[in-house]
Amino acid sequence: MQNECEEKIMNYIHQAQYYETDQMGIIHHSNYIRWMEEARIAYMDELGFPYKKVEEAGIISPVLSVQCDYKAMTYFGDRVCIDVKLSSFRGVKYEISYEMRDEKTGELRASATSAHCYLGKNGRPSNIKKELPELYAKMMEELQKVEKK
Repeated sequence: MQNECEEKIMNYIHQAQYYETDQMGIIHHSNYIRWMEEARIAYMDELGFPYKKVEEAGIISPVLSVQCDYKAMTYFGDRVCIDVKLSSFRGVKYEISYEMRDEKTGELRASATSAHCYLGKNGRPSNIKKELPELYAKMMEELQKVEKK
């Protein structure tokens, strides 16, 4: 089977760790949310806007919501390919979608979304188009890539 990871816009590989397992020997469901964050951070790095750079500009990006559908179990030692894409962006609010697949078989383990927003450190919505125009342009470019597919 062709490796699904090679075809995606951006993907992140996570090696499932022993400490992430539960009493049944499978990865505990809460860890998928952590993996999403790891993948989202890597995605922002790849865009050229690491969270540190955004925060140094006085902007934070809290999580508004997370939704995850578990499809199949993941075990210690499995390598999970996490496809990350920007699924919506409206200037202040944005949503990231994730598909988590077994790296070898391509089996879908989980699909998820996380919603975020951009705020100034004062807690008020931040106008990214004005305050970080390069980030705004990059996110619009990413959204157009997704819409073309």
